[in-house]
Amino acid sequence: MNDTAILLVGHGSRNRDGNKEILHFAAQWREQHPTWRIEVCFIEHAEVLLDEGLDRAARGASQVKVIPFILNAAGHVKMELPAAIERARQRHPGVAFSCTRHLGMGREILGVLQGQLDRLMKSLAMPDPRTTGVVLLGRGSSDAGANGELAKMARWVFEDNHHDLVDLAFTSITWPRLESVVQRHVRLGMGQICIVPVYLFTGVLMERIKAQVERLRQQYPQVSFALGSHFGFDPGIFRLLDSRVGAGEDADAALLECDGCKYRLAAEAEHLHDHSHTHVHGDEHGHPEHHDHGHDHSHGHTAHHCGHDHGPCHGHDHDHGHDHGHAHPHAASTPA
Repeated sequence: MNDTAILLVGHGSRNRDGNKEILHFAAQWREQHPTWRIEVCFIEHAEVLLDEGLDRAARGASQVKVIPFILNAAGHVKMELPAAIERARQRHPGVAFSCTRHLGMGREILGVLQGQLDRLMKSLAMPDPRTTGVVLLGRGSSDAGANGELAKMARWVFEDNHHDLVDLAFTSITWPRLESVVQRHVRLGMGQICIVPVYLFTGVLMERIKAQVERLRQQYPQVSFALGSHFGFDPGIFRLLDSRVGAGEDADAALLECDGCKYRLAAEAEHLHDHSHTHVHGDEHGHPEHHDHGHDHSHGHTAHHCGHDHGPCHGHDHDHGHDHGHAHPHAASTPA
């Protein structure tokens, strides 16, 4: 590993504490592997961004292994990161760059979420799961595939437990939002609700979640709420990264899950046609919105199926503060 640099790429947060936590995580990971050279950079909202991080990792290395330290692959992972790696290859022709898959939503993350849920149930003195709702709360993305990954986790949690209601909600960008899902759970007779944030580290949105849950406690005093925390320092996350380092995955095969996707090809064609124009009907970054609101309900559990394996490959995970003013049929909106 002496000639290989590992570059841990975090999303980056406007809340500096979130970025500090990732740096602290990297320090702990280095302690576990003292012979590894581990660098850190961020996609946005930080001092060291992608290009500089790749350059730092390339210095004195013959190989750079990039690990997207991100749970779900949306526009940042599918578009920006491959473009930055390609630029780094041009700047450092003597260095071999590869990229592992992002953390993803697999059995390892399920184990972490299950541990969170178990702790929340203990904090409520182990109530009947049939009357205890569970809400997996994700960041939200304009990429339907990324949102669908959280829906998969919700289904797996439902399969592995005895809760009548296991739902998903999102903090921004897409729907349903937390307040709407909680309203539904209360209407269906849940006396307790466990809210499991699917977040690696703290940030602006984690602070928003705490405020939302406090408001919900006041709105529904008859319901006991248990709120989990971000889980980036869970031992399972370290093990998952260890496996990524040893996997030997190829950048193009592992990272570009949506190569050939019509959304990606359309975006690239438009980009090549005219660099000076932004996409129409887009968000503030010029990226088009795409929403797929198909639902499947079974056993009181909601599962969202995007209908497209990839979703729009150029969607971004930003919170743009906009609202489309519509609600899903299974969860009526509550006043903000």
